[in-house]
Amino acid sequence: MTTQDIMDGLHSLGLDRSSSVIVHSSLSSFGYVDGGAEAVCRALTETCGTLLLPGGTWDCTGIPAPPGMPRPHNANEPAANWQEFDERLSKATSFRMDLPVDRWLGRIPDTLRLAYSPLRTSHPLFSYLAIGPDAERLLGAQRPDWPLGPIEALDGDVLLLGVDHTSNTTIHLAEQLLGRSRFYRYAKGADGLWTELPNIPGDSHRFDAIEPELRSATKEVRIGECRARRIPVAAVLAVTTRMILADPAALLCTDDPACRCAAALNQILG
Repeated sequence: MTTQDIMDGLHSLGLDRSSSVIVHSSLSSFGYVDGGAEAVCRALTETCGTLLLPGGTWDCTGIPAPPGMPRPHNANEPAANWQEFDERLSKATSFRMDLPVDRWLGRIPDTLRLAYSPLRTSHPLFSYLAIGPDAERLLGAQRPDWPLGPIEALDGDVLLLGVDHTSNTTIHLAEQLLGRSRFYRYAKGADGLWTELPNIPGDSHRFDAIEPELRSATKEVRIGECRARRIPVAAVLAVTTRMILADPAALLCTDDPACRCAAALNQILG
């Protein structure tokens, strides 16, 4: 696969310089790519107008809840005592704008960060990267108490490159607008400083159940070995909303009481 091959595939999806997309991706899904993740980033930046990508730093900055601060239906075990909490806080990394993107989000977001110096939000757990003419407006929609604001501001499409809907955070936005999957989590915001952050999304391991409902709104091509799909953000929000209103447990597991899905369901039922 070359940059041009990937650009041709993106054009086949109908993407062009007027397109604004949130990208969820797996580099390995393409097979061998000449130039690796940077070639994929080049194809994306040269094809689309505005790109929005996850830029989270949870693995560096995340800490447990402090002791004595229970939150109802929060599915988060606090530190056993303040000594343990202080130790975890000291080992965590203070958030900085140049921190690497969590590896579990794939290699493409961090490659974009390094090669293209995109704009980035300063959320200590759930930052976003963006590049293009609409980048500043999208990132400006994120607040510490509303981390999914950039998706809400995006008038465009979800682009799934070799990943399924378990990576589709737009589904989380629809959940949260309905009062579900709004968790409190904690991060090291600066040296010696911890912060509580509301409205952090929950589990997504059952989200691929949405695929049949979105099929009519999905455009799909193969780019090498990569299954590439483009779905309007508005369609994802509308279908998710319809499913949850019909069944509050839609897209959640109901067989594991220890899972965050159970807490998310109790939030909306409460």
